[in-house]
Amino acid sequence: MNISLAGRRALVTGANSGIGQAIALALADAGADVAVNYVTHPEAADAVVAQIAAKGRRALALHADVSNETDVDAMFAAMDTQWGGIDILVNCAGIDGQRALAQDAKMADWRRVVEINLFGAFDCARHALARMLAQGRGVILNISSVHEVIPWSGYSAYAASKAALGMMTKTLAQEAAPHGVRVLALGPGAIRTPINQSVWADPAQSADLLSKIPLGRMGRTDEIAAMAVVLCSDVASYATGTTVMVDGGMTDYPEFARGG
Repeated sequence: MNISLAGRRALVTGANSGIGQAIALALADAGADVAVNYVTHPEAADAVVAQIAAKGRRALALHADVSNETDVDAMFAAMDTQWGGIDILVNCAGIDGQRALAQDAKMADWRRVVEINLFGAFDCARHALARMLAQGRGVILNISSVHEVIPWSGYSAYAASKAALGMMTKTLAQEAAPHGVRVLALGPGAIRTPINQSVWADPAQSADLLSKIPLGRMGRTDEIAAMAVVLCSDVASYATGTTVMVDGGMTDYPEFARGG
């Protein structure tokens, strides 16, 4: 099956590294023009832009902290000025925050996670919807997590933000569907990226993690990116208002495979 996103204008937040970078490049491979959002490491964003341009697609590097409304306003204004709008938004910017049990958590740290993962995604989504509803087409893909449904001790802000992102996805999908706009979420499991190297590089931590994954391995960023392309394409034209888990079976109650 040949998936084509030719002529589509995409914006991927947090696209200068990890899963966001992989999604940006995969969208370009499918024919989309891609704007690369970043908040730090502009050189990394420029490198992704160069890779997209080398594929023959238009590319932009757009600096914005998604938790800052002024930054987000300017980012979407740049999309309008440069490309005349947007067809695909992938909300990938996010942080997991500092590990702390509830009694030890600092409210500033907790709030920062929610501001980026949830408020930032909503702010970008509302800007995208204002444009997509008017044109009668578009796709918003929110990058959630297995922790939308699996609790994560020590990371209550992250888990809460992803659970809320899942319900936000459903609600916005309900609002947007009559206008031909789809809103979905994608929930990665344990993906091998530099940000979690401390886990997969440590034999004991790695073994513990793999015991929670029925397929017995960590996922790759290209596997998440491939599903993102499918969900953003017309192949998934009848899908909206749901979270698709790409997690090696992590959310499939793996402990019950050994006797229940």
